[in-house]
Amino acid sequence: MVWRVKVGVRKYKIGEIAELTGLTKRTIDYYTNLGLLIAERSPSNYRYYDSSSIERIHYIEKRKLEGIHLDIIKKEIIEKYSEEVDLYELRLRIQGLEKKVTEVLAQIEKTDQRKSDEVKKKISHDSLSLIQTLLLLLN
Repeated sequence: MVWRVKVGVRKYKIGEIAELTGLTKRTIDYYTNLGLLIAERSPSNYRYYDSSSIERIHYIEKRKLEGIHLDIIKKEIIEKYSEEVDLYELRLRIQGLEKKVTEVLAQIEKTDQRKSDEVKKKISHDSLSLIQTLLLLLN
């Protein structure tokens, strides 16, 4: 599946992560709901985790064995992985913007072909290279 491998980054389904870490899917779901793990949603609404999730789970389990409460672990993870979280949120925003641009272009094409070409020129010259650069940096 093309969606699961993105520029060398392997994506894992929740069951695969559970098997790799020895945890249950329910525990992984719980950690995700608490904000300890980040899951990306596929177009078909499946949750996918990257390999950094495995590292996080090992960290969480190690800290739990040390008697650390999940709230404290969450604060530690936010500090440790804040850049990763910021990039994930930025990636989601860019995806949302791309969707809106596509919708606007579709509406414009329906109303006036000349306006559509003008908008496409502005986007391609002013924004497309920036969007492409951001996407490359995020991948």
